[in-house]
Amino acid sequence: MPRVKVSVVVPVYNTGKYVDECAPSLLGQSLPADEYEVIYVDDGSTDDTLARVEKLADLHPNVKVHTRPNSGWPGAPRNLGMRHAKGEYIQFVDHDDTLGPEALERLYEHAKRNDADVVLGKMSSTMVRPRRLFRHTVDACTIENDELMQSMTPHKMFRRAFVEQHGLQFPEGPWFFEDMFFVGAAYLKAERISVLTDYPCYYWMKRDDGGNNTQHRFSPRFGFWDNVRTIVRQIKDGTEASDDIDALQNRLLHRNYHVEILSRAREPEILREDPAQQRERFDAARRLALEEFPPAVREGLPVVSRLRAELLEAGDFDGAVALAERVREVKARSTVGELRWADGRLVADVTLELLRGDGEPLVLVERDGKQWLDPELLAGVPGTEDGWEVRDPFRLAYAELVVKDRDREDWWYPEGDLEVRLEPAGAGRSRLVASGRLSLDPERLAGGRPLERGVHDVWAFVQLLGIDRMVRLTGDGTPGAPAAGPALTGGRLALPYWTGSGQLALDVDQRQRRLGSDTADAAAANTARGERSLPLPYVAATAGGTPARVKVTVAALTVEAELIGGTTAELRLPGRLKLPTGRHPVKLPKTDAPVAYAVVRDGALLRLEGPAHESGAGRRLLDALADNRQVRRVRRRLGR
Repeated sequence: MPRVKVSVVVPVYNTGKYVDECAPSLLGQSLPADEYEVIYVDDGSTDDTLARVEKLADLHPNVKVHTRPNSGWPGAPRNLGMRHAKGEYIQFVDHDDTLGPEALERLYEHAKRNDADVVLGKMSSTMVRPRRLFRHTVDACTIENDELMQSMTPHKMFRRAFVEQHGLQFPEGPWFFEDMFFVGAAYLKAERISVLTDYPCYYWMKRDDGGNNTQHRFSPRFGFWDNVRTIVRQIKDGTEASDDIDALQNRLLHRNYHVEILSRAREPEILREDPAQQRERFDAARRLALEEFPPAVREGLPVVSRLRAELLEAGDFDGAVALAERVREVKARSTVGELRWADGRLVADVTLELLRGDGEPLVLVERDGKQWLDPELLAGVPGTEDGWEVRDPFRLAYAELVVKDRDREDWWYPEGDLEVRLEPAGAGRSRLVASGRLSLDPERLAGGRPLERGVHDVWAFVQLLGIDRMVRLTGDGTPGAPAAGPALTGGRLALPYWTGSGQLALDVDQRQRRLGSDTADAAAANTARGERSLPLPYVAATAGGTPARVKVTVAALTVEAELIGGTTAELRLPGRLKLPTGRHPVKLPKTDAPVAYAVVRDGALLRLEGPAHESGAGRRLLDALADNRQVRRVRRRLGR
């Protein structure tokens, strides 16, 4: 009997229909069913959840069901699932999420190849922005890679022997951040951690009933602040203290300070919540910041975050509100240069910057040999009347482009990086901008594979001076209009265009946008060139000029043609076609209008011609003569 490679542990409690929605993704894995098991642990459900999972177990031998009295939290059922697990690795899944069809196979192979204790699979989500942690696959790293702190949920694969060796357990009962406690302990103990980013492994989805939104998390019953303190001490106990702002401990604590502490003083929360309740949270965050976080953590923050931290630790709630109101007005602006196809890629120069609420660039001001934060941003913020010094404008600054598959919620990263630089703005001022090249390859963007059929929106994320924004990549194009010429990529049409909101999007394989008048009319104007090929009004986006194979329909016959790259695409058909004599329409996959007509005589392709090419009596006479041997001999002699 094959050994169990992976145990999938799924805690369930009053899940209803979500069990049935998640189950197909667990039971339809590419890993053979006898090489993995699915362990459902029911936490004392009072609805029909237990009956649903028991029905799955009756139908599938690799499904196991265990029960326990209600604990009110997923930690206890996860621990019970681990105790029953037989797999070499354990993968945690929540009942309302799903796995990619090849997730377990790919994660297990990546784990074995790298002898990993922990494997993080690429996550797709409807609830959070993409994380740069999942930009590149990593064979092996340790907690020294502080980007790991961007992913603290338990939806990962853990070596079971590693978990047992270190006695890793989830806190049980109502314990907020139970997953962060477990994952943090694993990161600190692991000798080898791997990250797999070329395949979407885990889909963390927003429930339509809001059931997986965190509620009442600040209730004393759940110990929010005590649990944050425990996790901070866990990091401090596992790392060496240092006054260096870039020391490992301070880099790891930055995540907790930024998310759990500064969120209480940052928009939107401080502007959205009831002031009385928010002031109470603000004061609790302040106490924890002063008692548990070394000063180097605050000093290592970028300038706006450092100012917010100063206001928080000084207990200046009104000042934090004033800063939040000013920062909320800041927008990101993208500038896109000429879009074009080059070597199989859609390319353009891109620049990103931050704008104040009045639409003017957010600037730095030089004074007394130092740089100071834009005084317009600080208007009304107490304690900043003399300005706020920018010690390092590049502190934790970065920007990146991301492409979202609109149908599948997958995020992909185009090639290349954006560079952050200071640019003179006149009168002793400068502005921080990020610039670089968009290079979008439809045939390789999805983890080295072609993009799926669908619409893919282009976004940018920018973090400058401690202000982060997710922004649509927009240009000067008319909404709904083409952004660049259509291209044939791997035999599929890729149609760049500006959406109704002005965002750059790429429709691959005509998911929403069909070949229309902007291209079909141009095809109609083409005339025949040669006998078997015809220039088309699209770029052939083939890397290195290598001809691409594409299936086309000639009348009712499907044949394999060639697309030859260049300034325009050249369509070449086989010399023999099993078609009757006549003029037959040639269509690309999923196109309604013919892109060419094939003129066939006795099974031989005489030539390709554009849809509007005249074919009157004179043309038919020439076609009749074209296959005559004597005519061909005369033509050859004349040619000589």
